[in-house]
Amino acid sequence: MSVKIRLARHGRKQHAYYHIVVANSRSPRDGRFIERIGSYNPNTNPATIDLDFDKAILWLNNGAQPTDTCRTILSHKGVMMKKHLLEGVKKGAFDLAEAENRFDAWVKEKENAIQAKKDGLAASFSEDMKKRLKAETKVNEARLAEIAKKNAAFAAAAAAAAKPAQEAAAEVETPEVETTEPTEEA
Repeated sequence: MSVKIRLARHGRKQHAYYHIVVANSRSPRDGRFIERIGSYNPNTNPATIDLDFDKAILWLNNGAQPTDTCRTILSHKGVMMKKHLLEGVKKGAFDLAEAENRFDAWVKEKENAIQAKKDGLAASFSEDMKKRLKAETKVNEARLAEIAKKNAAFAAAAAAAAKPAQEAAAEVETPEVETTEPTEEA
């Protein structure tokens, strides 16, 4: 029986997140697993990965085979790099301190790249919002100018219509109508 490190799907339709699990290759995708070693949420930008680093290395050293997607996730978090460096220590290419120094340098570089991506996303979002606000302001100004134009045209038409009516009312005198009060008959 081979052991795999793979993803188990959770969440609702069109909004999935995954648990990173160690499972028998013959068990169902979302079924029985040996151990849960992390989670992966692709819905955030950048994707959120929570991983128990030590358990992942332990399972890889025990012979668990990651799926392609899990291999990418493990590489992204540095598990595969750490495993590679530990193999170099076993072979005698360098000592453990050198492996730790190389891994720490790799982690710092990776964190800087991730932070740069987050900063770039935040900057592009704020720039996009400024552009949208400017475009919306232009549309609102155009709409207000059009409304003012219509109101001015309506006021001019109303004034033009009211002027002849006032002149006609001034020329025509209304005759006084006498009102008679009914008399009371007893």
